[in-house]
Amino acid sequence: MAASIFTAVPRAPPVAVFKLTADFREDGDARKVNLGVGAYRTDEGQPWVLPVVKKVEQMIASDHSLNHEYLPILGLPEFRAHASRIALGDDSPAIKENRIGSVQSLGGTGALRIGAEFLRRWYNGNNNTATPVYISAPSWENHNSVFVDAGFKDIRTYRYWDAAKRGLDLQGLLDDMEKAPEFSIFILHACAHNPTGTDPTPDQWKQIAAVMKRRFLFPFFDSAYQGFASGSLDKDAGAVRYFVSEGFELFCAQSFSKNFGLYNERVGNLTVVGKDADNVQRVLSQMEKIVRTTWSNPPSQGARIVATTLSSPQLFAEWKENVKTMADRVLLMRSELRSRLESLGTPGTWNHITEQIGMFSFTGLNPKQVEYMIKEKHIYLMASGRINMCGLTTKNLDYVAKSIHEAVTKVQ
Repeated sequence: MAASIFTAVPRAPPVAVFKLTADFREDGDARKVNLGVGAYRTDEGQPWVLPVVKKVEQMIASDHSLNHEYLPILGLPEFRAHASRIALGDDSPAIKENRIGSVQSLGGTGALRIGAEFLRRWYNGNNNTATPVYISAPSWENHNSVFVDAGFKDIRTYRYWDAAKRGLDLQGLLDDMEKAPEFSIFILHACAHNPTGTDPTPDQWKQIAAVMKRRFLFPFFDSAYQGFASGSLDKDAGAVRYFVSEGFELFCAQSFSKNFGLYNERVGNLTVVGKDADNVQRVLSQMEKIVRTTWSNPPSQGARIVATTLSSPQLFAEWKENVKTMADRVLLMRSELRSRLESLGTPGTWNHITEQIGMFSFTGLNPKQVEYMIKEKHIYLMASGRINMCGLTTKNLDYVAKSIHEAVTKVQ
């Protein structure tokens, strides 16, 4: 037989975070700890189905009026409306002026991809692949891939993480924005920056917005952790809402994987804020064409869970309590880890552990120290030193802290 027509296809490298999880599962050591994958875990190290989600699932299952007909291409209308509302706030001027729209997507990644596809085709001119796209250094690995695969040719980074002080490099960030070509696209983490866990303060966001407005830079927010970072939906949406109040046109990709625990339902939303209703409707008409050839119509189950919850004052209040439960556990693990490292006298400063926010923390461990943690201590974390705080429990905190202490003192 002739050789396969796929002979020349190279094997792609595995996705790092999922490879890490696979290695963790194959590890037979009883001490093993997974601090890699970005998913919430209880203090028992188990996935958590939010109580409000269980309740709503039962409500949906008993609703005999529902069927399995296609949703509209842009998604479940009530889901889209409520998703945008929690991002922008009930009192948003954009909502009051009817200059918003949205697209239900396959998770936050789908929202980013639809937004990227639209921008590549229509932003600031027709099919403008040369527009620079700026992504924070470091950032979630998918940000770069989504915009490359959408056809953008000029992907750049802007300074964000200051390794020396283990915090935000605000001046570097602002300098890079000042030097960026006008109308460049900037990908901004709305809260709980992945992977550093370091967010600008409200005053710093104001400085960022001022430069972006003066330089005509386009903000594309990625809001994957609203409510999950601080425990407050309003606080975690503060940056997005401030930009809207300043008159920006913007995109905001939302994910409900973390704050609803709906990881495998792939529930996302892309909120579009424009200058007026006519502009927004024309944008949505083009996004509808993109969705039609991407997934055609979105799935309904996860969207119904979110929409039902957000549309009921009682369920909405219960959900906010569930989200706060998760956020509070993460905050506790941060406090406990820092306390243990400082008690051990671990070299360096560890205040950044509690100053950072959200699911992830940039520990400051270097690649050799990470390798030591994995090979010698069976604690799995990303090569960058990023850990998922949800992987910490009251049972493994001491072991993880002592292992970090050993890695820092033994490996340079």
